[in-house]
Amino acid sequence: MPVHRALAPICAALLAGAQPLPAAADPLPPDTTYRPLPVMPPSRARAIDEAQKPAVMARQRELLDSRYDLADRPLPGAMMSGGTKPVQEGVRVRLPEGQDWDSLAAMTPAEIRDGDLLPQGFLPLPHVKQATGGQVFPQNQIDRIAAQEQRDLRRFDVDFDLPDHLTPEFPPPIFLTTQPHLGDVSRGELLTIRNYYEIMNGLVTPVQMEGLRLLLTPFPQEEFNQTEDRKVADPSLGVACLDCHSNFHGNAAFHQTPDVRPQASRFRLDTTSLRGMFNQQIHGSKRSLRSIEDFTEFEQRTAYFNGDHVSATRKGVHLPDRANQVAMMAQMQNIIDFPPAPKLDPFGRLDPALATEQELAGEAVFLGKGRCAECHNPQTAFMDNQMHDLKLERFYKPGQVHNDMATLPDGPIKTFTLRGIKDSPPYLHDGRLMTLADTVEFFNLVLGTGLSGDEKEALTAYLLTL
Repeated sequence: MPVHRALAPICAALLAGAQPLPAAADPLPPDTTYRPLPVMPPSRARAIDEAQKPAVMARQRELLDSRYDLADRPLPGAMMSGGTKPVQEGVRVRLPEGQDWDSLAAMTPAEIRDGDLLPQGFLPLPHVKQATGGQVFPQNQIDRIAAQEQRDLRRFDVDFDLPDHLTPEFPPPIFLTTQPHLGDVSRGELLTIRNYYEIMNGLVTPVQMEGLRLLLTPFPQEEFNQTEDRKVADPSLGVACLDCHSNFHGNAAFHQTPDVRPQASRFRLDTTSLRGMFNQQIHGSKRSLRSIEDFTEFEQRTAYFNGDHVSATRKGVHLPDRANQVAMMAQMQNIIDFPPAPKLDPFGRLDPALATEQELAGEAVFLGKGRCAECHNPQTAFMDNQMHDLKLERFYKPGQVHNDMATLPDGPIKTFTLRGIKDSPPYLHDGRLMTLADTVEFFNLVLGTGLSGDEKEALTAYLLTL
């Protein structure tokens, strides 16, 4: 039976006032290209969403707890670049019963797949409400924007689902390629439309300042706008680019890839950092856009409206002028630098006089046995400006459904830079890995590199120097 027909009883129940929560595996969300228009008054839709919210959040929490150890365990002596938040230690992905990392690494992908032994935390991570999707902000961002701008980023249907200690430092520091001697220029503040001029006046050019203003100006977005199918209580001005990319870095806000349909197949998309954009030649985890101008312009139809131009038109899409507004926004993004890495030389290699023996051993693993540098080249800002397919589906049976998300192959994904990587949890394009130690175990298994325990620890220590 077509999936949309299977949804008919649920739609009828909703219209009658019931609040069912779909089962985990059946039915899936509708298999349509376009988002459906509202079918009930906004007050009724909100009441249903609010009634479902406790069950939605409980289901996501159950999934997270089954996949990960979410405890707060700081790594002694390891702080993020702003110096206000510790890096978390240890592998957090839970192992299948009776297995350890060495036993899994000794198996073939087919053996892991056929035995259903791939750790669930290595599978794609569902959106907290997959069938609805949309941008979800962490509480610290919600609170700061409410205080400074009296603008509400709190959704009535979902909350952010990861604990604060597994997210980036907030607000993150800002480093400028044009002012390297100043270090962090943020003054410990979150840039907003209310304070950006005072903080950045005298540090940037007029063109960059105008680009910054536009990046901080809220425009209508799918879930944050004036129309009846919004997911905030009151009509909203929308969101700004830097609501997700806080201080040009990230705050772990997430939405869904705009580049995939149907809805059940759209993978969760963690907010990436904008640091070092000047070195990047492709943009977007899937789209491979070829300039920051392309990415900036197209984001108004993707991050803001899920790639749906029909929905964008009725909600007030912002179409920035390419020659002026887009160019100025790009100029500002292109002066955001990576955080300092004092142990690296100008070619991205560790200085033996500054690095520890363990860090140097980790660099050797990175460049050799670990195969990390094949994609994350130190001479090109620890990336290769390519897209790669890890073919993770070798290790699991595609088609499983987790919290309404169909677990399908990721396909080619852009290589992201590793510079400043300790500042950017959670990891991978969808945030499925909580710590750097998790990423080391993930790639050791997927690439079959056969690293020892000491080599894994050394590699993690090396990543902290970047």
